[in-house]
Amino acid sequence: MGRLILLLLFVLAAVLVWKAFGPSSWNKKVQQTQQPQRPAIKGPDDDEEFLWNLEKQRFKERRAREREAERQEEERRRRSQGSQGSQKPKAPEDKDNKADET
Repeated sequence: MGRLILLLLFVLAAVLVWKAFGPSSWNKKVQQTQQPQRPAIKGPDDDEEFLWNLEKQRFKERRAREREAERQEEERRRRSQGSQGSQKPKAPEDKDNKADET
């Protein structure tokens, strides 16, 4: 009976040693030594400086479009005022009469 218990303990010890140091654990050790852990790669949407630069660029583009639109509007006003200046100016009474008619 003692020999049977001793044999079971020996088999149990062998199984535990095999599980701990067997071939299944070899792959883990090899992978860890060959491939050092790299820092997590951050995408551009996680980079605060990149996002800030994008926002600045969009703001500058928007501001440039607004300035261009203002410049075109001012140019259009100058042209319309220039064309009205060449025409015969209307008398102030004419404007009042038209406003009363409508």
